Amino acid sequence: QLQASGGGLVQAGGSLRLSCAASGYTFSTYGMAWFRQAPGKERVFVAAVTWKAMTYYGDSVKGRFTISRDNAKNTVYLQMNNLKPEDTAVYYCAAGGIYSGNYYSRNAYTYWGQGTQVTVSS
Repeated sequence: QLQASGGGLVQAGGSLRLSCAASGYTFSTYGMAWFRQAPGKERVFVAAVTWKAMTYYGDSVKGRFTISRDNAKNTVYLQMNNLKPEDTAVYYCAAGGIYSGNYYSRNAYTYWGQGTQVTVSS
């Protein structure tokens, strides 16, 4: 089970930190990721961290977002800085057996959280 939190309303240029708490499986052996889905659009990859702590980012968030994991707390984080209106979406956390060749694919993930809304006003 994955429980995402930390979303909210923020002005452009602001910051938010999302959290995703995991339970029911061995967190440290799974890769973790964040995807987002804007209204009327597909769910797209945002960032991922493998079980070995290698990180990957979507082009639109590189340099602004940072994904990290705390295996002692079974939690993955997404620090979002310099937010833009186009970052507005529901953000979902996911867990799966990812590697360098599949981290960006929704099909690589076994478990999904319920989503948390992020709204960035201009």
